[in-house]
Amino acid sequence: MSTGRQRSGPSDDEPPCSIERSLQILGERWALLVLREIFAGRHRFAEIQSSLGIATNLLSSRLKVLVEAGVLHTQTYQEPGSRPRQSYHLTEAGRDLRIVLIALQQWGDVHRPRPSGPSALRRTRSTGRPVHVGFLDDSGQEVPSTAVVTIAAAAAES
Repeated sequence: MSTGRQRSGPSDDEPPCSIERSLQILGERWALLVLREIFAGRHRFAEIQSSLGIATNLLSSRLKVLVEAGVLHTQTYQEPGSRPRQSYHLTEAGRDLRIVLIALQQWGDVHRPRPSGPSALRRTRSTGRPVHVGFLDDSGQEVPSTAVVTIAAAAAES
């Protein structure tokens, strides 16, 4: 299994803002759509390309960025009579992006709804009850988004 060049974290010459650093990897539309496809179980280049209708050069570029950033890793596979190829799989960092994708889906369902309704629903595996993305405090209690503030880390330490 090849893992590509995985980075352990940002260097001092990168932007101090976590959002900006994240967007350097995920800020291009195709990156999130590629991840959506991999979460849906499409791991092979041809499957992802066919599902998205993305140009092969763009898909190659997006996959390379995601592998180099440690969001995906590759595994070699070979169909009988064909050359070895790579399939793409989520790393822990990639799996942690599921909540980001679901938050985008949730936002789109509310603020950009389709007349026919959502294309997918979020439910618990065990009970089938609806779930949503939200803020939780350190005790696990949900906090309304209007009650959450963002403060500079240096200010939080003083």
